Amino acid sequence: MTEDAFELVLVTGMSGAGRSTAARALEDLGWFVVDNLPPALLTQAIDEVRADVDDARLAVVVDVRGGKIFEDLADSLQQVLEAGIDLRVLFLEAGDNELVRRFESSRRPHPLQGSGGILDGLVRERTLLGDLRARADIVIDTSALNVHELRRKVEAAFGGNDRVQLRATVMSFGFKYGLPLDADIVNDVRFLPNPYWVPELRDLTGLDPDVSDYVTGMPEAREFLDRMASMVDLVSEGYLREGKRYVTVGIGCTGGKHRSVAMAENLAARLVKVGVEVLVVHRDLGRE
Repeated sequence: MTEDAFELVLVTGMSGAGRSTAARALEDLGWFVVDNLPPALLTQAIDEVRADVDDARLAVVVDVRGGKIFEDLADSLQQVLEAGIDLRVLFLEAGDNELVRRFESSRRPHPLQGSGGILDGLVRERTLLGDLRARADIVIDTSALNVHELRRKVEAAFGGNDRVQLRATVMSFGFKYGLPLDADIVNDVRFLPNPYWVPELRDLTGLDPDVSDYVTGMPEAREFLDRMASMVDLVSEGYLREGKRYVTVGIGCTGGKHRSVAMAENLAARLVKVGVEVLVVHRDLGRE
């Protein structure tokens, strides 16, 4: 293999977390997608695709059902990196409760549960995938995403022809529902006054102008937004240098309804003005 430009994405992650949806989204974006390719054939597949498809970008879906075949993946990835291939790892994640619900609703067993339950299979799978998750360039938590939202996140990460621009997801969330699993940077805006305690704002959300004005009207909120925009600018060059083109910035308040939503919207607007491609996700908006 020569060291000409070629993009490879390894799509992996938890069973039931949305690998198939992500693969279809990549295919619709023009990627050449191969599902369940034995890792030993990875370099051969790269050669074949690069020889037969102009300006090809290859996405390979890998799961843990391959047993010994899956164990060969580390060696194959090392060969890919030594060959100068532009490799990114996309890891699809979700919480155990949500994954159990998905398996139960589909009435399908987990591929690793054996004679145990679905949760037993998930525990084994997380152990096997631990190294891959640790080295992932992009982790997407699909626990609160529908298929359309997942597609949009994949499109934001891999769509378009600009292969050097940092793309960002700004995600609001509520701390009482847990930290977002896929956040690279987590911020806490619970230091700001809570609109929940203002009767006329309680039933509104951070998407409403009155709430947004109340939250961002605080001097410390504006300073926070300035510093966060500067932080993203500071890390962007390093992320790109290390091959990371996609960053998720989490902004949390107590319930994910007022402060975090308003601040996420305002941070996203600031990032767009300086040329960052941004997707905004309000993870917990609408929860009781």
